[in-house]
Amino acid sequence: MNPHAVLLVMNAGSSSIKFACFRQASVDAAPLPCLQGELVDGGQQRRLTLATGDRCWEEAVSARARSGGAEEALGQILDTVCRLVREGAITPEAGTIAAVGHRIVHGGEAFAGPVVITADVRQSLEQLVPLAPLHMPHNLGAIDVVSARLPEARQVACFDTAFHQTCPPAARRFAIPRHYHDAGLKRYGFHGLSYEYVARRFAALTERLPRRVVLAHLGAGASLCGLLDGKSVTTTMGYTPLDGLVMATRCGSLDPGVVLALGARFGLSVPEIEAVLSTQSGLLGVSGVSGDMATLLAANDPQAEEAIELFCRAIVRETAAAAAELGGLDALVFTGGIGSHSPAIRQRVCQGLTWLGVSLSPQANREAALESRLDTGSGPALWTIKTDEQLVIAEHVLQVLKRLG
Repeated sequence: MNPHAVLLVMNAGSSSIKFACFRQASVDAAPLPCLQGELVDGGQQRRLTLATGDRCWEEAVSARARSGGAEEALGQILDTVCRLVREGAITPEAGTIAAVGHRIVHGGEAFAGPVVITADVRQSLEQLVPLAPLHMPHNLGAIDVVSARLPEARQVACFDTAFHQTCPPAARRFAIPRHYHDAGLKRYGFHGLSYEYVARRFAALTERLPRRVVLAHLGAGASLCGLLDGKSVTTTMGYTPLDGLVMATRCGSLDPGVVLALGARFGLSVPEIEAVLSTQSGLLGVSGVSGDMATLLAANDPQAEEAIELFCRAIVRETAAAAAELGGLDALVFTGGIGSHSPAIRQRVCQGLTWLGVSLSPQANREAALESRLDTGSGPALWTIKTDEQLVIAEHVLQVLKRLG
């Protein structure tokens, strides 16, 4: 990439679309962020926010992008970024978009690292939609919009599942007949791009990564990852992003008998069961109020409080389970929208882990910035670190492009 070529990163999720632009001063230099943005889906209140190093602003969202689907919203983002690049607004001079990196939630068995997106790769990714129905259609939609509008740009897929390839075989297996496991019914784990950044940043902040670390990515989607000597050895999400912790609209861990009962007793079809577990459960389903944690914390409602309690109980339980697999706990790091921004949730979780020696400083927790130490100086280290999946994707894309020459 030359100094005027831009790398665009697209993170098309189930509730928002995040994007960022990077440039590179030289072949071996780290990517330099030059634009960050997000389109937040609030129905008629959709807004496109952008920020460079010296200013922040909002772009008007077109009527089509306000009322249409993800394709129209992605199209507006691309139009906006292309205009800014052409105008030289985010590079020293007018530039071009040379490559686009995509966050892809599920890599299945086929993809253990970043790959250039070809027609065959795109077809293979389509087969993984049933494994992450809330996310994969958005991920693939972003690829298709870029292909249509920027056919010359090289696209690279970066996978959330790749980080967990280091989990031992037993940690990836369900207790089901082996032929189902061999057909791909196994634990994959997710949020890997976030965990990769947070683990690396934590090591930089502390000069040496502790041996036994639990990373807690808490947001609309939520999971934990146990690191042993910097490698993922256990994580709460499994075959799909439905497993593990209670989430905004996803159920988390569930007795399989409940799934059977939804069909046999309540007569729900497979698509209807999927909708219940993916979009009608979690914080939303329990509270009947909202899947948004800030809304629930502000509500004076016993059902909202019950949803919060279930969320925190699941985190405490799974942190303890991860610590058991790690042989102890040296550090707990919070990230994600809730993990980085909710002192109340961090406090509740830490209160449930005092038996592990966790000792949260109330003042440090209240005053925490986006990178802060939260413990009292005894017991496991407690931190909050804002994740940056976009930067990790940019780095992976540049590594792929460098290999290709």
